[in-house]
Amino acid sequence: MHKWSSEAEAREQIKSLVAEYYHEFKEDNAQFREGDRINYSGRVYDEKDMLALTDATLDFWLTTGRFSDEFEERIAEVVGVRYAHLVNSGSSANLIAFAALTAPELGDRRINKGDEVITVAAAFPTTVDPIIQYGAVPVFIDVTIPQYNIDCSRLEEAYSDRTKAVFLAHTLGNPFDLKKVRQFCDKHGLWLIEDNCDALGSSYTIDNDTRMTGAWGDISTCSFYPPHHITLGEGGCVLTDNPTLNKLILSYRDWGRDCICPSGRDNLCGHRFDGQFGQLPQGYDHKYVYSHFGYNLKVTDMQAAVGCSQLDKFPEFVKKRKYNWKRLHAGLSPLQDKLILPEPVEGSDPSWFGFLITVKDNAGKSRNEITRFLESHNIQTRLLFSGNIIRHPCFDPIRDSDAYRVVGSLENTDRIMEKSFWIGVYPGMTDEKIDYMVRMIKDVLT
Repeated sequence: MHKWSSEAEAREQIKSLVAEYYHEFKEDNAQFREGDRINYSGRVYDEKDMLALTDATLDFWLTTGRFSDEFEERIAEVVGVRYAHLVNSGSSANLIAFAALTAPELGDRRINKGDEVITVAAAFPTTVDPIIQYGAVPVFIDVTIPQYNIDCSRLEEAYSDRTKAVFLAHTLGNPFDLKKVRQFCDKHGLWLIEDNCDALGSSYTIDNDTRMTGAWGDISTCSFYPPHHITLGEGGCVLTDNPTLNKLILSYRDWGRDCICPSGRDNLCGHRFDGQFGQLPQGYDHKYVYSHFGYNLKVTDMQAAVGCSQLDKFPEFVKKRKYNWKRLHAGLSPLQDKLILPEPVEGSDPSWFGFLITVKDNAGKSRNEITRFLESHNIQTRLLFSGNIIRHPCFDPIRDSDAYRVVGSLENTDRIMEKSFWIGVYPGMTDEKIDYMVRMIKDVLT
C-alpha cells in the first residue's frame, strides 16, 4: 500500500489522477457533424472544475464552508453589491428574496397579505410563485416584443395604494428597462426585486452610471443550474446592498433563526447567553432563537467549490454568449419578413441566455411546426417558460378571483405563448452548430 509523506502530497496525487480521468473520459474534442445533438444549453466545464470539486470532497466538510465563503465574496464583487448568500437553487433564491420583504422589521414597507406586487405573466413560475404563496397579489402587466420585458407604459396604471414591490426577471439575459422601473419604484417607495437568474453578466447604464444587472434592485437573485451562465450543479444566490435585508436573508435561509453566526462558529458577538427574546427565559441560547418562519436552503461546499472554479471562466463565458447571439442574429436576419428577431433593451449590454424568436403570421409555418422540425433534426428548442402563467392549471383554483389582478390586455404575452420559441447561445456552441441551426430554420421556412 502506498504511503504518502503528507496530506498535501496525497491530495496532489489524487488530483493528478482526476485530471487524467477528465482528459481521458470527459473532455469533448469531437468535431460537430450534421445530425449531432445541439442542446439549447448545458454545463461547460474542464478538469479545473473537477479538481475544485475533488478538493472540497477531500475536505469532507459537506455543508456550507470555506468554498461557500469564497464564492459569496467573489460573486458579490462580480455583481457589484456588498452582500451575497448562496442557496440551493434560483427558485429558492426568489423565495428567500420575497420572504425577506415580508419581515416585521420592515415596518410600513413590509409586504403583507393582500398587498400588491407588479410583475409579468410571461415569466418563469418561481418569479410569481412566492407572491401568491405569501398571500400577496400579483398584478400582471403585458410585455413588449421584441424585447420580451415589461411594458413600462403600464406601470402607473398598475399602481395602487396596496402596491409594495415590483418583481421582474431580465428575460433570457435581456435587461428590462431599469431606468423607468427604478424611477417608478423610487417615486412610490417600492421594493425592486431583480430576478437575475438568466442575466448574470448583463449590464445597464442610467445617466452614465453602468452597473451589472442585480445591482440596481433592492434585492436580486441568481441561478446556477447547469444551463445558466455558470453552474454549481444546483444552486442560487440572493444579493443586496441593504444591511437590514442582508440579515433578513440569512435568517430566512437558515431556519428563521435570529443569530447570524456562521455554521461551526459560535458566539462571535459575545452575547450568546445574555439576551431577552420574545417570551423565552432570560439568557436563552441565541443560536436557538427564531425570529422568522424560515427554511434551510443552504448549499454544500462541494457545489460552491465548482462555482469558484466556474467564476474563473465567467468573463469568457459572457463573451462567447454575446458572440454566439450576434452570429445567430446575422444568420437569421434575411428571414425578418417571417420571423421577429430579439433586440436588446436600450441602455443595456446583455449577457444572453438564449435567442428568442417570434413567428410572424405570414411565415407559412406555425411555431409548433418549426420546433418539431428542428427537434427532428436534433436541435433542442425551448418555449419562453410558462408563456402566460395565468393560462396554466396552477391558476385554476384562483381563476377569476381577487388573488391576482391583470392590467389591460396581455396580448403580447399570449402571442409569445402561441408563437415564440428560443434556441441556445451558450458557450458550448460552435460556429458550425450555429450555422447549422440557421440553415435548418431557413430550410423549414422555404
